[in-house]
Amino acid sequence: MTLFTRFAAEIGAILDALEQEGTLPGGIDRGNMTVEPPRDPSHGDLATNAAMVLAKPAGTNPRALAALIVPRLAQVAMIESAEIAGPGFINVRLTAAAWRGELARILSEGDQYGRSSVGAGRRVNVEYVSANPTGPMHMGHCRGAVVGDALATVLEEAGYAVTREYYINDAGSQVETLARSVHLRYREALGEDVGPIPEGLYPGDYLVPVGKALAAEFGDSFVAADDSEWLALFRTRAVAAMMEMIRADLALLGIHHDCFSSELEVQRSGKVDAALARLEADGLIYEGVLGAPKGETPDDWEPVPLTLFRATQFGDDSDRPVRRSNGQLTYFGNDLAYHADKAARSDMLIDIWGADHSGTVKRIQAAVKALTGGRVPLDVKLVQMVRLLRAGEPVKMSKRSGSFVTLADVVEEVGRDVVRFTMLTRKADAQMDFDFAKVVEASKDNPVFYVQYAHARGRSLHRRLAADGLVAPAADLALLDAEELGLVRIAAQYPRVIEAAAATREPHRIAFYLSELAAAFHSLWNRGNDDPARRFLMVNQLEVTSARLALADAVGQIIRNGLRLMGVEAAEEMA
Repeated sequence: MTLFTRFAAEIGAILDALEQEGTLPGGIDRGNMTVEPPRDPSHGDLATNAAMVLAKPAGTNPRALAALIVPRLAQVAMIESAEIAGPGFINVRLTAAAWRGELARILSEGDQYGRSSVGAGRRVNVEYVSANPTGPMHMGHCRGAVVGDALATVLEEAGYAVTREYYINDAGSQVETLARSVHLRYREALGEDVGPIPEGLYPGDYLVPVGKALAAEFGDSFVAADDSEWLALFRTRAVAAMMEMIRADLALLGIHHDCFSSELEVQRSGKVDAALARLEADGLIYEGVLGAPKGETPDDWEPVPLTLFRATQFGDDSDRPVRRSNGQLTYFGNDLAYHADKAARSDMLIDIWGADHSGTVKRIQAAVKALTGGRVPLDVKLVQMVRLLRAGEPVKMSKRSGSFVTLADVVEEVGRDVVRFTMLTRKADAQMDFDFAKVVEASKDNPVFYVQYAHARGRSLHRRLAADGLVAPAADLALLDAEELGLVRIAAQYPRVIEAAAATREPHRIAFYLSELAAAFHSLWNRGNDDPARRFLMVNQLEVTSARLALADAVGQIIRNGLRLMGVEAAEEMA
């Protein structure tokens, strides 16, 4: 329970009492009532819209209802004052004792502080990365990987039961191209001069070891053989090798999935036919013809019969083909069945996709709604690409040319923690620049450094005390001044930030919050530069030092907790 939900319960108790007295009608829906920090901190510590949202159904006006609530709020322990603002908002100020109590709670709960039960154990499937198994991970995949992994951890922190899933796209034409590319490397490993890699094949050197392994195992058995003899085998071996490489790349970021689902296995298992049969039984599959594409119609376009899903009945812009005119499944047909499989084992689905897949969101959401009767919601989070820069100059990458910058290269250069934190410094659907020079810059303009530095500063206090042979007494939190308790006000928002990040599926909120907390801590620390009496460590006033050390420890605890959700280690000291 957060500080805000605790005081929401106090307001709820007051409303219950008003109902029992007959002053307030019973049975009024309180679902839209909120307790949150006011936008302007000068207005108080908490603000509630209770009177604003309940007045109309109660048959009164907001200020009149607020006038009934405020006197009772003022009598609640830990509330210093409550007042009506504007048309009927209620602003509340808490006592210093309330903030000292929250500081003690942070220190007592430690790494449990911020954990929530709002998820109530509901099963959430988070599918992320799902890169085509045609090569190592590059920075085009990195952002979605970090966003998905951090979101999964935030949801777990909020009380959800999370499955991290990776969908292996191993049934499309790209894996046949991969197999043919590997066959070329296989022939090369046996001594053949294959020359330049033909256009359309994957030219990267990462396929050389795969070709050598196949040459060592099979010799020249498949050099001159018809592709019907080796294509399926080479495809299977190549995909397995690429997935091993992808798992290793993800491990560099500390990312490990619980489940890997194969598109090919979904097809072979009959799940596609089963999903389509269910839709057909509900009258949602039919044979028809789609209209001409929007915009300029190609000269060679002609209508063809297709097997279509009635996606428009579930919010899509048009009905969608699940089979082509030749009877082959479309990508959508496969994805539809895969999502049906996920929905059968989940209460909620979340997909992390690249922004280039935005056009397919509505159709998949329509399919899930149709297949589950609306029981299992699907939320799709779109992630924009990352533009790589080096000292402001673009770094080119192209998977097919073999000249892309791999994720492993980037992690080796700047470190896992820098990569992960940076990927969460902007909202996922906003454009991002990743400049190799700026992300390692030791300045307050670099949030990665600034948050880590705040934690390291706090930890340095313990080392300095130990070096001087000093032992701080038990902390008397009453020695903290108003400005120091102001830092506790920011720290106390952490549990609420966790719940909000889980509810909105926005893990970047953690990074934003930690940056705010770190900035406030640095500001408090820096006041000692001008006034020695305001330093955190004063060897001649150990009682005050102990209280400030407790404050620094609480801030450090929250930074550690937040960084853990982001998959980042907290720095003990800065180089």
